[in-house]
Amino acid sequence: MPPSDAAVLVHANPAFSLRRVGAMVLRYWYLLRGSWPRFLELAYWPTMQMILWGYINQFMATSSAWVAQGAGVLVSAVLLWDVLFRGQLGVSVSFLEEMWSRNLGHLFVSPLRPSEWVAALFGMSLIRTVIGVVPAALLAIPLFGYSLFDLGLPLAGFFANLIVFGWSLGLVIVALILRYGMGAEGLAWIVVFMLAPVSAVYYPVGVLPGWLQWVALSLPSAHVFEGMRAILFDGTMRWDHLAWAVGLNALFMGLCSAAFLYSFHQARVRGALLQTGE
Repeated sequence: MPPSDAAVLVHANPAFSLRRVGAMVLRYWYLLRGSWPRFLELAYWPTMQMILWGYINQFMATSSAWVAQGAGVLVSAVLLWDVLFRGQLGVSVSFLEEMWSRNLGHLFVSPLRPSEWVAALFGMSLIRTVIGVVPAALLAIPLFGYSLFDLGLPLAGFFANLIVFGWSLGLVIVALILRYGMGAEGLAWIVVFMLAPVSAVYYPVGVLPGWLQWVALSLPSAHVFEGMRAILFDGTMRWDHLAWAVGLNALFMGLCSAAFLYSFHQARVRGALLQTGE
């Protein structure tokens, strides 16, 4: 290339262009503006941390003596909360792995039925949860002198209700991703934490404002954690909370399964099973 032509190119394409930078920023802004889950995620974590720790601080400030009577209450809460989180994440991530590899369409040209696929997602979620939670529960024994297994037989009921609720949330997230595409994949990591303040994980439902207590008591998770604290603080098993958790789980599973099947059918009609990927 003649030197004069090279000089023209350098002049036409300077080493750094604010215009090009602005064009790229505008491009990413359009992507962000066009996806409400991405927009939501920006303000989500600071707001959630403020709400959650604000209620924890409020509870500790007024009930420190009561908390001191329940040895291991926070350890139990953390471990049981992880059952819910990993139960949901196990369903969502297994689904996302198919999306990332663009394999979803290939699965459903086989005789595989949606119900069979969902059962496999649930099974994988259970495996992931056990692998994640059991070693942590065992490690808490030498580190903190507390065993989650001291909860006895009710622990099985708590575990089952939390993981089933996690599966319901996972199905909703899958349905949203099928509907809105991969722009909604961030929901896999944030949806369950949206329920943390009203699940009464680290404090009783009574700490919440009156109108918010009704929201909390409509969730299976809040009944599980209320039941856990009743055992640790009072040594009694609250069968009413367990019954509410089972009934609400049945309701949530039915609604979330219907939402998933509807979104799956719509995605198949639109051809989104073949087109959606990373």
